[in-house]
Amino acid sequence: MKTIITRLGYRALSLGMAAVFMMPAAFAQESTENVQKTMLDKWVLDGGWTMIPLVILLAAAIFLLVLCLMSLTKEKFCPEDLRSQLLALMSECRVQSAIQLATQSPTYLGRLVAYALPNIDANRPDDLGKDSIEDAIADFTANERPQTMKFVDILALIGSLAPSIGLFGTVQGMVGAFAILAESGQADPTQLASSISVALLTTFWGLIISIIAIPAFFFLKKHAQSLEADCVNTIAEMVNTSINVINAEAQLARIPEGLDGGDEEEVIEGAEEA
Repeated sequence: MKTIITRLGYRALSLGMAAVFMMPAAFAQESTENVQKTMLDKWVLDGGWTMIPLVILLAAAIFLLVLCLMSLTKEKFCPEDLRSQLLALMSECRVQSAIQLATQSPTYLGRLVAYALPNIDANRPDDLGKDSIEDAIADFTANERPQTMKFVDILALIGSLAPSIGLFGTVQGMVGAFAILAESGQADPTQLASSISVALLTTFWGLIISIIAIPAFFFLKKHAQSLEADCVNTIAEMVNTSINVINAEAQLARIPEGLDGGDEEEVIEGAEEA
């Protein structure tokens, strides 16, 4: 499945680049015959040369969206089998085994555990040096986040840049239309059609690309944050599990008498006899 998605992403980028190289030749062709325009002419080629960067941005947005959907998966961040194995080891306080298992995994959780768990302090059985572990987790996530969000941030850039390029095409088309009016002195629709097409189509495609890229950016950003939070919560649960196992007897000793119904009745009876 991942291979198919990868091929589709590269195919979309290849088609976009092919369209870019073909568009200048299409723009240079001037037909003297009055033939009916195709959909490609009406919706793309009539936009002028400004459509070239817009086509590149559209292909890049689709490719990055597919790439991010492939890379931001639970299997690559917090796989359930690795999570359950690590929790089982930490429930037996086998810290070294958990670190060795995490080191063998290339996932986000595996690298996080291998980085943070060596900070466990066995001389502090009450919390196992939890503050040092939390500092290591914060340091790891801060270092990994730019790499995780690299392609997602490019989507945001594309979503912001495309409308600006579309607006540039709009201004260019309007300038051309006013230049025709200044030369001819009258509003001939046939002469203004090409300039108006440039003005409208570039804005149209700039908005389309932005509508695709901006929501995809916010969705992928929230998804990446959720996967990161799953990993952080997992290692916090692992540490808390070991702390509870080590301090089980001490925690039971802190439980006051009388929680059991029978013991409470005996205490009451003893107080009445006194």
